[in-house]
Amino acid sequence: MTTILAAVFVLGVLVFLHEFGHFIVAKLVGIRVERFSIGFPPRIAGIKIGETDYCISAIPLGGYVKLAGMIDESLDKESIKGEPWEFQSKSIPKRVATILAGPAMNYLLAVVLFAGLIYHTGVGEAKNTTVIGEVTPQFPAAQVGMQKGDRILAINGQEVHTWDEMTRIIHALPDTTVIIRWMHGDQIFTDTLHTRAEKMPIDGEIKVVGLIGISPEVEVRKVGILTAIGLGFDRTVYLTKLIYVSIKGLVLGRESLKSIGGPVMIAKLAGESARSGWASLLAFMAFLSLNLALLNILPIPGLDGGHLLLLGIEAVTRRPLSTRTRVVVQQIGMAILFALVIFVIFNDIRNVFF
Repeated sequence: MTTILAAVFVLGVLVFLHEFGHFIVAKLVGIRVERFSIGFPPRIAGIKIGETDYCISAIPLGGYVKLAGMIDESLDKESIKGEPWEFQSKSIPKRVATILAGPAMNYLLAVVLFAGLIYHTGVGEAKNTTVIGEVTPQFPAAQVGMQKGDRILAINGQEVHTWDEMTRIIHALPDTTVIIRWMHGDQIFTDTLHTRAEKMPIDGEIKVVGLIGISPEVEVRKVGILTAIGLGFDRTVYLTKLIYVSIKGLVLGRESLKSIGGPVMIAKLAGESARSGWASLLAFMAFLSLNLALLNILPIPGLDGGHLLLLGIEAVTRRPLSTRTRVVVQQIGMAILFALVIFVIFNDIRNVFF
């Protein structure tokens, strides 16, 4: 039950804010909003207020706002009449602002959540010593008996004095047998272990590094609200770079498509985060909101980025694409997105249950 409630909460908030971004900017620039839907059709229930139908729909994989005179997921071209309140009748800057508003709301939410968490919990600063702060279960360090508070003395006979120095040596030895000497209390131990080879983002690239499953001691300090906002923004920008590194790896075939997750994986992770406490759930929501913002602006027909691409073409050619062309592009995009949904659900089932 926790998993279901957490997933509904996380996805509901993210989808609502994304669509609200489109909705509010459309209203501000004078575009008529015909429908504000949480979920995709068929429509289950709702209420019409003024010109807008506010509703809940059956397929809980997102949501949409139906803008007058815009060819979107509904593929409705009959409603385009050239009225001044229609999407296509507005200037390109106004249309771009309306499209960007959805991803911008999700990006802003990520910044706000990260800033709030930093303000509440403080900033963790790793101590640059070789004292172990945490040991990851099932990793090589845990398997040879290393514990929190132990101090690493040497690796392959080379003495180490700082965490950075030790990390450089271990990272350079993926899938390699190493000899480590460490101190536990007043006793000194020496043992042989085999490093794991894991992928990590380093200097804008995904690289394979050696890991043994230890992390440094961390000192937490409280910060003011303005500092927290700045650090929240910095964390969001840093994660933005990591996400695009991952996307680049997928496009270039360096990363496995099996790593792509969908609604089942999101629900599972939301449930696990909720059971770990509100801080974990909000951190997960922030990261997911950032993903939603960035993936939505990819230039794929059917996504916000696809609409921006068409607007870019219109700006360059100085004339709008024909209605028929826009319908065909949207149909292609919907087919791609439908295939992607099927793929990620299949991935989810395989990764979560097998």
